[in-house]
Amino acid sequence: MRTEDAERAEEVERDERAGARDERDTRGGRGEGVGQAGVLTAADEAKRRGLRRMKAVATGLLVVVAVVYALATWAEHSGAGAWAGYVAAAAEAGMVGALADWFAVTALFRRPLGLPIPHTAIIPTKKDQLGQSLGEFVGENFLSEQVVKDKLRSVELSRRLGDWLAVPDNADRVTAELATAVRGGLRVLRDADVQAVLSESITRRAEAQEIAPTLGRLLERTIADEGHRRLVDLLLEAAQGWLTTHRDAVLDAVAGGSPGWTPRFVDRRVGERVYRELLRFVTEAKDQPDHPARETVDRFLADFAQQLQHDPETRERVERVKNDLLNRPAVQDLIASAWGALRAMILASAEDERSALRLRARAAVLGTGGRLVSDDRLRAKLDGWVADATVHVVSGYRAQITSLITDTVAAWDAPTTSRKIELHIGRDLQFIRLNGTVIGALAGLVIHAATRALGG
Repeated sequence: MRTEDAERAEEVERDERAGARDERDTRGGRGEGVGQAGVLTAADEAKRRGLRRMKAVATGLLVVVAVVYALATWAEHSGAGAWAGYVAAAAEAGMVGALADWFAVTALFRRPLGLPIPHTAIIPTKKDQLGQSLGEFVGENFLSEQVVKDKLRSVELSRRLGDWLAVPDNADRVTAELATAVRGGLRVLRDADVQAVLSESITRRAEAQEIAPTLGRLLERTIADEGHRRLVDLLLEAAQGWLTTHRDAVLDAVAGGSPGWTPRFVDRRVGERVYRELLRFVTEAKDQPDHPARETVDRFLADFAQQLQHDPETRERVERVKNDLLNRPAVQDLIASAWGALRAMILASAEDERSALRLRARAAVLGTGGRLVSDDRLRAKLDGWVADATVHVVSGYRAQITSLITDTVAAWDAPTTSRKIELHIGRDLQFIRLNGTVIGALAGLVIHAATRALGG
């Protein structure tokens, strides 16, 4: 009884000191947050009441056993019979078990009866070592490479993701979230900044890339495929149509270039002859695939394709023309305006649930989900990427992760930490005292019975 009363008095005194310190911390602005060191939350108060009840039960059982021991011992000395010895032995062993377990439980959080007994008050005195050990335990058993890989393999992340994405409602949700993200991103960007970056990037890339060899190879392939013939046909057809409808213009051009001393009827006759020859030439070139003019055009284009690829002078001239075009204000305005058109198109498509862009995005999400469900190789590849990335992060930052535990525990106030831990596990520890009382009593009864049997 004196032991239990001393314990309760010590607890009350310690709680009063902690409460006074908490009040000072709160007044100083260091205890405002719920759950901070030195501050008991509402949940802590509930645990505190539960702990006190369990302590009262364990102490009450000890008192009952002590009373039974006293009565049984008195009965035995009074000649009540052998049964009194059995009861006294059981009660005595129950008291010993209860006191031993009280000492063990109390030694975790404080020094029993305030005595400086070695290896007591383990949590307050070994707080930092416990934090270090806990950090190492987590690092070795939860953050090891093999543990992470095994856990990710058992989760089957890619299969679960595929099953989720393959559901149409989920695909709609993902598409809507992507559309919202796209709209938000486009609205945050400043058009002037994007246009400047886009214009500068395109111009710099175009200036750095020589286009003459590429144009030469393209022209060479076009000639080999006879793709240029359609362009020649178009030009000849256009020339024939223009000559047919603009006869007077040709006659006036010829007359205007003739000497002033020639008669007008002569100029007229010459102009008509020139017009007929031009019209005949263009018509024959248009209607005859093997016309010499066409062959001349083929040779010219073939030679020009080679010059674009291999002639330094031609390539330099093309580069000058290209740079001149790029630096023209009209071309720069065209490049800048492309962003505005692209932005408007993307915004409109993102806002319209039935737009081609969102329908394609939804189909892509569903398709990805279906592939993840059916394609074992794709799932294995995705799981491998996730595992490698996770292992890389865990391996590279294991020390930082475990130091979070170690540093956090080290920053805690030792008495308050001990008190809060006791509030969380102390109620369950009181069952050790109850079990010690019961098991001790049973053990004492068995030992007493065995001693009487052997002695008899």
